[in-house]
Amino acid sequence: MATSEVQTVNTGADKAKLAVAVALLLGAFVAFYLLSAQGAIAQWGALIVGVLAAVAVFGVSESGKQLVAFGRDSWRETKKVVWPARKEAIQMTAYVFAFVVVMALFLWLTDKTLEWLFYDLILGWRK
Repeated sequence: MATSEVQTVNTGADKAKLAVAVALLLGAFVAFYLLSAQGAIAQWGALIVGVLAAVAVFGVSESGKQLVAFGRDSWRETKKVVWPARKEAIQMTAYVFAFVVVMALFLWLTDKTLEWLFYDLILGWRK
């Protein structure tokens, strides 16, 4: 049995960076609402600058670096995907639609058969 250990190193500096990023994000939202009297440009400018600053601080933290590495790996894996040809995609879509129609007919027939069995034969309720 193979065991894999996940090690996370959270230094005080890294935690401080995350706290600063959260504070900047909250500050951006607070500034957006406090600057409502100054106009939309000041509001949106403060929000955008605050969010960008929070993203920048988060980006230099260890969690931010791991997120960027995960994004790169995901993009690399996405490039490896082999998409089906148009003909294959149309065939598979037709198979799915045909299966749905067959299942719908089967379920309708089963429902009507049980309805007839219970209401007409067993209970004797006539509609």
